[in-house]
Amino acid sequence: MTFWVVRAGKHGENENYALENSVVAIGWEELGDITTIKDREALQHLFGETYPDENIATTRMWTGEVWALKERIQKDDWVALPLKSRAAIAIGRVVGPYKYVPNAPHDAKHQRPVKWLRTDLPRADVEQDLLYSLGSVLAVFRVQRNNAEERLAALAQGKVSRKPAPAKGSAEEPDQEAASIDLEQFAADQIISYIGRKFRGHDLARLVADVLSAEGYRILLSPPGADGGVDIIAGVGAMGFDGPRLVVQVKSSDSPAEVSVVRELQGVMPRFGAEQGLVVSWGGFKDSVLRESRQLYFTVRLWDAGDLVNAVQKNYQRLPAATQAELPLKQLWALVLD
Repeated sequence: MTFWVVRAGKHGENENYALENSVVAIGWEELGDITTIKDREALQHLFGETYPDENIATTRMWTGEVWALKERIQKDDWVALPLKSRAAIAIGRVVGPYKYVPNAPHDAKHQRPVKWLRTDLPRADVEQDLLYSLGSVLAVFRVQRNNAEERLAALAQGKVSRKPAPAKGSAEEPDQEAASIDLEQFAADQIISYIGRKFRGHDLARLVADVLSAEGYRILLSPPGADGGVDIIAGVGAMGFDGPRLVVQVKSSDSPAEVSVVRELQGVMPRFGAEQGLVVSWGGFKDSVLRESRQLYFTVRLWDAGDLVNAVQKNYQRLPAATQAELPLKQLWALVLD
């Protein structure tokens, strides 16, 4: 069993294309169609001719990524696409050979066809060591560390995956596959893991309320227990009477929310005199919810774990001292070179 990661652009710009067209796809389209390239040395030579201003170390790395997509990835291999647009991972199996698609979007013309099995696996459901292995900034790479291939395949099939205990007296090998880590995503995953353990049920709603309060809303938080479909009522102004008025439903379950959750919130919005709604689902959302949400853009927003972490980071200095003590974070500045 072999498991690969293939990204969809530095910022996830081709995620929707990959999912909707059942492919994994990468850039370097200036190479043109490489179907007739028969060995890695020939591909390296083509890279040198196509990108003469790049140093040889860079073109060798790029050659390895493109060659992996074209030749090393085999039919029936597993493939993961960590999503940038939401805190989730898509997993599927490769079903065909390399192809070059000239009319595909920019940076998506080199492709392999894929049958997607899951497109909504929450990052919160994936253990930290696996997220670390998935965290390389490379466009194409294989994951193997800590029995990653079997564990990711289990997650794709809805099974529970746990990190194997190291053999007595053994030490883990150095991590070679994630030598170039996306530190920002790695830090966000750590925060997601911590919040997932420390803020469950009503405590997660309390954290969301603190974030909204930091953004300038006057908040009414429902007590624990039955809430009538609304966990938080929020307004602006000195007394909270002014608009826009917002109602919030918070789901702390690890399972992706169904479209019924959004429709239920829509149904109660008029009862509370609210013009806007927010659904916070720690486990993310089913694809059907995301498709429907486009039509509700001006009335309903969806936050998954990643969105909530982004909001916490943006407002952290304005959160109550007690909340900061429960969720101790520190901003660090680091030099990042391409």
